[in-house]
Amino acid sequence: MITIGVTGGIGSGKSVVTATLRELGAPIIDADLVGHEIYQPGAPAYAELVAEFGERILAPDRTVDRKKLGPIVFADPAALKRLNSIVHPKMLMRMQEMIAELRARGEKLPIVIEAAILIEANWQPLFDEIWLVSAPRALILSRLERDRGMKADQTEARIRAQLSDQERQQHASVLIENAGSVNDLRARVRELWQAAIAKGRSKTDNA
Repeated sequence: MITIGVTGGIGSGKSVVTATLRELGAPIIDADLVGHEIYQPGAPAYAELVAEFGERILAPDRTVDRKKLGPIVFADPAALKRLNSIVHPKMLMRMQEMIAELRARGEKLPIVIEAAILIEANWQPLFDEIWLVSAPRALILSRLERDRGMKADQTEARIRAQLSDQERQQHASVLIENAGSVNDLRARVRELWQAAIAKGRSKTDNA
């Protein structure tokens, strides 16, 4: 039984990879949704976030308002570092719990977690394999303008704020180069998924 992390930069094609895996029957955990979950009142990060940043980050219903929190942390690198130090370890713990819950219910397939910040958050020890989705910059720019209406300068700014693919590759066990069609990408994912299932079975048999 293995756990796979899917990561990559903006516009790389992570969502297509994850959607294809879901269609193939993979159990999927979305790290973004885990992040939203732990922000909720009573959840692991809530009290620390309010203690650190004050009630100015709260909406009228006492939930954390990300539109208020965002400008605070993105304008101040030290504040962003404090936010990440609160949130990232708690997200890791919650994902570990979710994996354990799936296994306890008898899930035998590889479990997949999509996490854009997998490497930045130092979550590598959670995974047996890390799949990095990468695409040429020109393709990323054209895709994001077509699909999200983002101008090239907006996309370039987002890319500069992220780790480079060269840095990500130092941590990846599988590189998925998304330079062709969607069908090409889906075919590559199907091959990798079958290999992961075989690896998981072998690991279980040898345990």
